Amino acid sequence: MLQPQNKQTDAFISTGIAGLDSILAGGLTKDRLYLLEGDPGTGKTTMALQFLVEGARCGEAVLYITLAENEIELRAVAQSHGFSMDGITVHEIIPAEGVLDPDEQYTVFHPSEIELGETNRLILAQIDKLNPTRVVLDSLSELQLLAANPLRYRRHVLALKQYFARRACTALFLDDKTAVGGDQQVRSIAHGVISLQQLDSGYGAERRVLRVLKYRGIDYRRGPHDYVIVSGGVVAYPRIVTSASRELVARQQVASGLPTLDALLGGGIEEGSSTLISGPPGTGKSSLAAQFVNAVTTRQQKAAMFVFEESFNTLLHRADGIGMDLRKPLASGLLQVNQIDPAELSPGQFAHAVCKAADEGAKVIVIDSLNGYLNAMPEARFLTTHLREVLTYLGQRGVATFLVGVQHGVIGAMGSSVDVSYLADNMLLLRYYEAGGEVHKALSVFKKRGSRHETTLRSFAITGEGIVVGPVLRGLRGILTGVPVTVGKGEDEASHE
Repeated sequence: MLQPQNKQTDAFISTGIAGLDSILAGGLTKDRLYLLEGDPGTGKTTMALQFLVEGARCGEAVLYITLAENEIELRAVAQSHGFSMDGITVHEIIPAEGVLDPDEQYTVFHPSEIELGETNRLILAQIDKLNPTRVVLDSLSELQLLAANPLRYRRHVLALKQYFARRACTALFLDDKTAVGGDQQVRSIAHGVISLQQLDSGYGAERRVLRVLKYRGIDYRRGPHDYVIVSGGVVAYPRIVTSASRELVARQQVASGLPTLDALLGGGIEEGSSTLISGPPGTGKSSLAAQFVNAVTTRQQKAAMFVFEESFNTLLHRADGIGMDLRKPLASGLLQVNQIDPAELSPGQFAHAVCKAADEGAKVIVIDSLNGYLNAMPEARFLTTHLREVLTYLGQRGVATFLVGVQHGVIGAMGSSVDVSYLADNMLLLRYYEAGGEVHKALSVFKKRGSRHETTLRSFAITGEGIVVGPVLRGLRGILTGVPVTVGKGEDEASHE
């Protein structure tokens, strides 16, 4: 006896694809027809197998109808990802080898008139036999070519939709978009449409993007979402929407562990704020950010670092060289260090990793550097918007975020390939200056939204015992130009009134 189609719009089933259920606001509405479209190589077959594996895991009867790949090829794909095919029935509807024989060709009737009817009969017979609750049809391009004209193709898909609905079955149709035209036909019929794209990169791995083009009655997460195909299947990374995760947190200050630095900062850096540490190469920007990591892990709190240019080993050796022990918190799990390869990691994947560290309790997160982050973005014009969403998410969870920005030049006029200073709540500036025949470093706080701070410039040095923030640099003028001049005591005091 056939079961009626589910009438509820909130009765969801899981897709079995990590991250996709979140994008779909819960999963797929049961007993509807969905279209999964994308060019060859975008991961449609892998996602379809994950969809059926999830159904089999829940004890459902599931069916994979293939019009192109044979069962051996499908099982090889499943094996490469470690999927179990137990409980999944694969039914091949592939032209026999006889079609290669000229004597077997049709002469009176058009091939589509015979083959489409035979294909329908085989599909329906298998469904009647198994009565599955999940069905994958791979692919629509074959049906479209058999139908020969758009009207016949649309009517055929409509008939299949009604057929599946009467059997309380959730159907996922795959479309590899190799047939000419007709893709809009199924989009208008399907209850939901998921589109997969593979974007070429000038260097490194290609970027894969998922979009939900249509989902009737559901407030899904709109826009592009990065996804990857890894050993184990497809993993989707929902685009961050900060309005959906707002939290009110009480802000306290995060102390650096250096009294003179905390005095310069007016007590420390506020939780939930973002701090940009800017300066030319070699001034100690990364070491200054690591100082806050060292301070919180010493207090048995968690921290995370995402480094682009510097290798994992170099980071640890540099910390050892200035008396900063990052190995113990790393071994104990208090510190998480992620070495990022911008040529291999998509922006969504990176944002997911950063936000996951915050969800796991990190109180300080360091992104080193913004220049490396920029290189990880295929579309540079979206960098600031993307970064703003990440910083807002971290701020809502009370994380003190440190961004390292490298400026071009050494002394004099400075420039940067990316300017996000207006996004940061705080801005620390490191500069070289020449005095007495030596090159020195200076540190100043140019911006701080959370509390009052010193407006002075202090000496800054990195020694074998750690970072030293020294006294206020009085008696000099023009330090920020890199070539200061000595001023008299009275003149110096007048300039501070």
